Amino acid sequence: MMKKSKTIIFFGTDNFSLTTLTKLFEAGYVIGAVVTKPDSKSGRGQKTKFSAVKEFAINHNIQILQPNKVTEINDYIKNLNQSPIGVLVSYGKIIPESTINLFSPGIINIHPSLLPKYRGSTPIESAIKNGDLETGVSIMKLTPEMDAGDVYSQIKYRLSDTETSPELYEKLADIGASTIVDILPDIADGSLKAAPQVPNATYCKLLQKEEAWLNFQEITAQQAERLIRAYQVFPKTKTNIKGVDIIITKAHISTDSLTPLDIACKQNSHLSIDELIAPSGRKMSAKDFLNGYKLSC
Repeated sequence: MMKKSKTIIFFGTDNFSLTTLTKLFEAGYVIGAVVTKPDSKSGRGQKTKFSAVKEFAINHNIQILQPNKVTEINDYIKNLNQSPIGVLVSYGKIIPESTINLFSPGIINIHPSLLPKYRGSTPIESAIKNGDLETGVSIMKLTPEMDAGDVYSQIKYRLSDTETSPELYEKLADIGASTIVDILPDIADGSLKAAPQVPNATYCKLLQKEEAWLNFQEITAQQAERLIRAYQVFPKTKTNIKGVDIIITKAHISTDSLTPLDIACKQNSHLSIDELIAPSGRKMSAKDFLNGYKLSC
């Protein structure tokens, strides 16, 4: 077992990162510092928003590093009294080789896909929208090239074609966190070796706001339903019903068009909207929306 006194420098930003940080901390590992993206501002008042990882670090008296350029932490790492282990989960920035080389045995990354499939920033959304039968988690050695490092371990997860992106994020975050807690000692002492990824990598791209609007004439009902589940966090799927813009949160494939919320799609398929967010920002059932829409006509 790796000595718990061995320092971990944790790179991460969002809730997906937080799951691993929490499990490492609860397992007794020493978190020397967390490296997280600079604070952002959001909302009408442009209030400063801390990352989930920063909130955890504040509550547990852990050193916080928020560099604008990752290399700004290099002197901090060099001045530690031992070569630390790096763990990176959904940090949001490319780590240069000069920083990676300060860690022993490098920086360990959790990526939510079965690499080399879905290198990039949206593997969870891609697996759902493509109707994949399985996905999983890869524990890999970080390299400057995106998601191209050698792999220590992969854990497969069977998909049911019903998962939403928040559900799959939560499940894969837990799998990845539990796995790295188990195998980190073997990585640290060199008994677990990483293997090169197989050829023929595929890539997934950063999602854009424009992808939220569904063109039902160009996609089947099955494709639309998958997009609704895949895009629940961002960019959220939108359409216009009789002049009213809505965000679709839940739908199912149907056979008829009985209401304005039963939409004809490509290949003579139909999508029925079950739940949505109205222009008011309120989430409601299809029935409640139709009743309210009739009242406004």
